[in-house]
Amino acid sequence: MASSRPDLEALLQDGNIIRIRPQGYSMYPLFIPGRDEALIESVSANTVRKNDVVLYRRDQSILVLHRICKITAEGFFMVGDNQSEIEGPLRADQIKGRLIAFVRNGKEISVKNPLYRFLSALWLFMLPLRPVCFRITAFLRESK
Repeated sequence: MASSRPDLEALLQDGNIIRIRPQGYSMYPLFIPGRDEALIESVSANTVRKNDVVLYRRDQSILVLHRICKITAEGFFMVGDNQSEIEGPLRADQIKGRLIAFVRNGKEISVKNPLYRFLSALWLFMLPLRPVCFRITAFLRESK
């Protein structure tokens, strides 16, 4: 019996831009499950840069959409916007696509948008401070 789920990697390899609804909260607040969509294009790993959000496949596992926080000779290092733990190194062949835009409340926002670029670069720069930020926001939520 054929699977009803599309082969996202095959669609990307064929030159299609795919539209997905990210699951989970690892990329919160950029993506809220059930609300936001990601538009992803095929990409060569040698064209991605730090701060790009890429779709990659974990070895024998799932597709993940996270931000590149570092690129070294060892490979690519990723982190979710709502995480402080870095994953990697990942190999170039694990990278399948790159975020080109996201859809929020029916409005498409390009990753080239200056406000998006500024805020995402600032948040990546604050990676070492994220655990403190998370503790402060948890404390503020509990004190309500």
